[in-house]
Amino acid sequence: MSNTIKIKTVISLFIFTTLLISCNGKTNTTKAETKENKKILFVVTSHSKKGNTGEKTGYYLGEVSHPWNVLHSAGYEIDFVSPKGGKAPVDAFDMNDSINKKFWDNDIYRNRIKNTKKPSEVNPDDYVAIHYAGGHGAMWDFADNTEIAEIAKQIYENNGVVSAVCHGPAGLVNIKLSNGVYLVDGKKVNAFTNEEEHKVKLENIVPFLLEDKLKERGAIFEKSAPFNKHVVIDQRLVTGQNPQSAESVGKATLRELQRLTK
Repeated sequence: MSNTIKIKTVISLFIFTTLLISCNGKTNTTKAETKENKKILFVVTSHSKKGNTGEKTGYYLGEVSHPWNVLHSAGYEIDFVSPKGGKAPVDAFDMNDSINKKFWDNDIYRNRIKNTKKPSEVNPDDYVAIHYAGGHGAMWDFADNTEIAEIAKQIYENNGVVSAVCHGPAGLVNIKLSNGVYLVDGKKVNAFTNEEEHKVKLENIVPFLLEDKLKERGAIFEKSAPFNKHVVIDQRLVTGQNPQSAESVGKATLRELQRLTK
């Protein structure tokens, strides 16, 4: 009888140990999968001139740093892509902005934005969201970049989030989904407004007026008074009106991601 009890005890311990190892293995896999999927792709411009004005431009630093601060602090890893890849030109390089300074002092991320990926180097399946940063340069090289538009389409159709701020929504105007419909068609959006473009006296310099182009694509354009914060969320699309909206775009994107993972 005692031998029988011993055998049963050994078998029970073996089953318990096997189950424990199995459970631990599943837990580790889940953590690994979560970590792998906590990546967001930021799009920045490669264009450095405001038309024929002789003025320099590029991506607006605060429209990168403020969303980055929100999302990176929440545990997301950020990669950067630009139409040409390599070093992206920067505008509004204000180190009195503590978040700008925090981003620029981060060796890893400063190196990444100085060595952006080419679109051909990006796998859309690696990302849960894509964010288009503004800066006037975006008006010249975002709208017609079919490679980045395809990346954004795939991220969105993988149940990801698409966000953009200020002139960043220039990257949205030609994104078509698999059903042939423009991404913004029928959705509430906003961006740098016609009135704001007039106030900075570039309405005749930019290739098109962003507000008008988004409306042409079927977007339901919402806006506030010039240079007031305004963010719109509609069906996993997050858009912000101006640099003042950058942090709020980051927070809204984070809320959308958290909602999707509940």
